[in-house]
Amino acid sequence: MSRIFNHGNILSIRNIVILLILPILLILLPGCSSRKSQSYSQFQISGFAQGTSYQITYYAGDAIISSKSIDQKFSELDSSLSIYKPYSLINQFNNSEKGIEMDEHLNKVVKRSLKIWKESDGVFDISILPIVEAWGFGVKRHSNQPSDEAIRKALACSGSDKLHIRGRQLVKDIPCLKIDVNGIAQGYSVDVIADYIESQGVQNYLIEIGGEIRVKGRKQPGNQIMRIGIEQPSNDKEEDAVIQKIIEMKGGAITTSGNYRKYIQNGSKKLSHLMDPRTGRPIENEMISVTVRTANAMSADGYDNVLIGKDLEKAFDFLKKHKGLEAYFIYQDKNGTIKDTASTGFFK
Repeated sequence: MSRIFNHGNILSIRNIVILLILPILLILLPGCSSRKSQSYSQFQISGFAQGTSYQITYYAGDAIISSKSIDQKFSELDSSLSIYKPYSLINQFNNSEKGIEMDEHLNKVVKRSLKIWKESDGVFDISILPIVEAWGFGVKRHSNQPSDEAIRKALACSGSDKLHIRGRQLVKDIPCLKIDVNGIAQGYSVDVIADYIESQGVQNYLIEIGGEIRVKGRKQPGNQIMRIGIEQPSNDKEEDAVIQKIIEMKGGAITTSGNYRKYIQNGSKKLSHLMDPRTGRPIENEMISVTVRTANAMSADGYDNVLIGKDLEKAFDFLKKHKGLEAYFIYQDKNGTIKDTASTGFFK
């Protein structure tokens, strides 16, 4: 779940998600602009969905978006994509022998996921659910570390090369293959809500679901540029969080993936809760967190998982091949010193 704290004029969104605890946080800050204000009012809708909290802020002449309509959108998304809903379409696929017919939501998410899987050389793979379950991060939680044999079995039941789209059919080569789209579905949900809001004529908004953010336009009245603050990774109390970086956003999305607060303790060693689908084991590299900025939240959500799964040099090589994708990294160098760096366009 998420908790929201007010620090004077600063709205701080602390994200504690079922399978992922974000190590750095995205917060909306007051901005400024000299443009002339129009006749807008600010409206907010907030609630709880997808195992976390959400907040929608939009600017319009009237309250034209209802909380009921937003709840309906979340219900549609959960019925398609949530592994926590026994009746969902994704669970129907996971429980099937060969596959199912997809709806619009599952179709879009799986297509994008397979594209990112190919681009990332398997670093991002939605067929990871058997591995996630083996390590105790599935619907049924446990703290027992899997044996080598259990990991081998999980790997044998995963791999997006065994997953195929044939028209509207999603087909699997082996019955034990299962998918989990949690690494991209929340970003997709942000985009679905954004598309709905825009269809109602709203052109100035901020949508946040579990720390996944998409913005368009400016704060009204006042025509202020929206500003997002990135907090330092810290084990301190949420109320004591320190803003590390601030960026201005006129549009687009920003998401974070990280392993700072949630991990598996193996003796004196801390193992990331983020899994490498190629090895079936926790990711081990210098990354602490990756914040991605791009045009839409589904892409940002998917690619932040790719980048945190790579070492820093390979992450920058990946960014060079993907125009419009920018990232901010917090990492630990060889001496154990925590440092940060970013791609050229991240703060522009």
